[in-house]
Amino acid sequence: MKLQRLWNKFKFQWFCGLFIVFFCILIHVSFLIPGTNQGEHLKRLEGLAYDLRLEATLSFHPAREFLPIIIVDIDEESIKKIGRFPWSRTTMAELHQKLIDLGVTVIAYDVLFSEHEVNPIDKIISKSQNAQLNQNLTLIRENFNADLEFSNTISDSDTVLGLLLEHKDSLQIGELPKSVFTSKIAFDKLPAPDFSGYVASLPLLQKNALGNGFINSAPDGDGFVRYAMLFAKHNGQLYPSLSLEVARLYTLSDSVSVISEEFGDNYSITGVKIGNEMIPTDDFGRVAIPYRGPAFSFPYVSASDVIFEQVDTELFDQSIVFIGTSAVGHADLRTTPVGVLYPGVEVHANLLEGLIFPQILPSRPDWIDGAVVVSIIIIGVLGAIILPFLELLGIVSYTFITFSGFIGLNAYLWSQYYLDFPQVAILLMLALQVVILGSLSFFNEHKQKLKIKNIFDQYVPPEHIQEIIENPQSMSVSGERRNMTVLFADIREFTSISEQLDASELKEMLNLYLTPITKLIFEHHGTIDKYVGDMVMAFWNAPLKVENHEELAVSCALHMHKKVEELQSRFYDVGLPRFSIGIGINSGEMNVGDMGSVYRRAYTVLGDAVNLGSRLEGVTKFYGVKILVSENTFSKCKHIAFRPVDKVKVKGKKQAVTIYEPIDLVSSLTSEQKEKIILHEKAWNSYLRQSWGESLQEFTTLKNRYPCEKLFAIFCQRISKLEQMNLSREWDGSYEHFTK
Repeated sequence: MKLQRLWNKFKFQWFCGLFIVFFCILIHVSFLIPGTNQGEHLKRLEGLAYDLRLEATLSFHPAREFLPIIIVDIDEESIKKIGRFPWSRTTMAELHQKLIDLGVTVIAYDVLFSEHEVNPIDKIISKSQNAQLNQNLTLIRENFNADLEFSNTISDSDTVLGLLLEHKDSLQIGELPKSVFTSKIAFDKLPAPDFSGYVASLPLLQKNALGNGFINSAPDGDGFVRYAMLFAKHNGQLYPSLSLEVARLYTLSDSVSVISEEFGDNYSITGVKIGNEMIPTDDFGRVAIPYRGPAFSFPYVSASDVIFEQVDTELFDQSIVFIGTSAVGHADLRTTPVGVLYPGVEVHANLLEGLIFPQILPSRPDWIDGAVVVSIIIIGVLGAIILPFLELLGIVSYTFITFSGFIGLNAYLWSQYYLDFPQVAILLMLALQVVILGSLSFFNEHKQKLKIKNIFDQYVPPEHIQEIIENPQSMSVSGERRNMTVLFADIREFTSISEQLDASELKEMLNLYLTPITKLIFEHHGTIDKYVGDMVMAFWNAPLKVENHEELAVSCALHMHKKVEELQSRFYDVGLPRFSIGIGINSGEMNVGDMGSVYRRAYTVLGDAVNLGSRLEGVTKFYGVKILVSENTFSKCKHIAFRPVDKVKVKGKKQAVTIYEPIDLVSSLTSEQKEKIILHEKAWNSYLRQSWGESLQEFTTLKNRYPCEKLFAIFCQRISKLEQMNLSREWDGSYEHFTK
């Protein structure tokens, strides 16, 4: 009788729980097993879970062996000392010889040598008209052949040259090496990536290099480099990756064997064999990259230090060297689970270490997908039975125990045995059961609040977030037209500043600038619309209505300039350049709401009033002022002192707008500022009345008194021209800008 009552009470939840089990098994089999073509988004989730586990367990691996790998970096310091890159092959030959002298065992180039270096003798002969001189020069031509010098140098060592495989069959540069692979089946039947084009080294270099390997990466669909191709096909032949070829030379192996087996009518790859060492791969000849740690986990040595013999000789003895470049404009950077902007040359180094020590390669055995299905069934049936009996506290406890237990076990298997156990299907099943069977009504309420918070968390002040959550009727994400104020702030001469900085310095500069600026916008009850590089766009009076939004925006702009001045000393301390910003502000009717596509949406503002704010920011440079506001904004700011700047028609607008520069709060003005504003307004009014002599005299006085202010010089020059013109009666004092 009791069982009957339980069945009647919980049968729907039990059926739902079992359906979730079946659904998650279907998800894993259909989308998450390697080789399936569907489920890109689910694969990205699996990749994210992989990344989190990898980062969390980097320091928990048992003691592992480390290869003596050194990265010789053609960095900014090297370019300063030796000259811009690419260097002459003579220089490369010198670098290579220094490494040989240091006792390096294998030298690998993550650099392409696909073009001939022009012989200086050929240049002289082409310009000379002296036949006898040309004949004599021809006799010594080979003495100046940099390609030949480099080729002769690499013949003295185990050298691996890089090549690039391409999908353009029209791109076939250089000469491909002979294949170093053996296989029991034809290469063209192996399911390895196939390329139709290539960029390889010069034949002259090729003949003296013992190895060649491609430098291509194999990013997942989300752009992260988690796995690496060990070989790829071109024209029916197999070619190794740079790391695999280095491993072959390092282990003194003549060839690499591809191990495969039949899979229905096709074949699947199970691994490669270097010497007596078997390296398991997935069905397509890929392996997971065993990252040692974040970027620069391997020792880096500047190429110039090698050339000028300023290195620790013991460090290089019996080592393997990868030569790459981190110089701006030449750096090969990748997005990896252990960091973005990760040097591509270091990816090769990590992979090589795994190939030499296969025990550290993350493995995904053939039986693992079956183990996932069994785990889903056991955990899922248990959850379907237990969850309907639990109340809120029990559901929370069950969730914590199951999630933390599975994640902990997964992390243990990874850190101790390098076992890549799939996570998404099991975690998805646990989450679905907890949500659907446990607390659907609670989740719906929480989901509504979380959705609101996620939409606005990055845009509006925290107190606004709380107000929206507590009173959802106070806002709307649907499109509406509202009177608002918009602000645009941009760093002056940002392009020239960014050219002086490398990627990390530029990132540091923007972070140091944007963090306090965003805080000021939030403190003045503004909403961040977007960041576009160095540009900040913000608006007021949405999603919540804000009183005096015009004055709040102008006050925020004044504080932003004060903050920029405060930042200058901090920038100087860390070696960053000084900078200034221009700000444009406008108020008016704007369209605001959640806009975008099914792929990406944003809460933003649109309209002519928004465009005018952007144009005003652009013309701050023309007048040499820090902030410009429109007359619409000016008219609402009773507690802030302004001076008129001009009456303009900005690009794209036919109607003239009077623009103003805010000076400070009226209550904070100094006597000098007050006097300056009075003199300026007097000169401005004379200008509008076409009292040219009086206006010119007044602006000239201001220019002489404040020679650093560009605005006064502009009006003196303009009035001198207007005096000579026959202006129509319709002249309203406006000036038209033809650029943004």
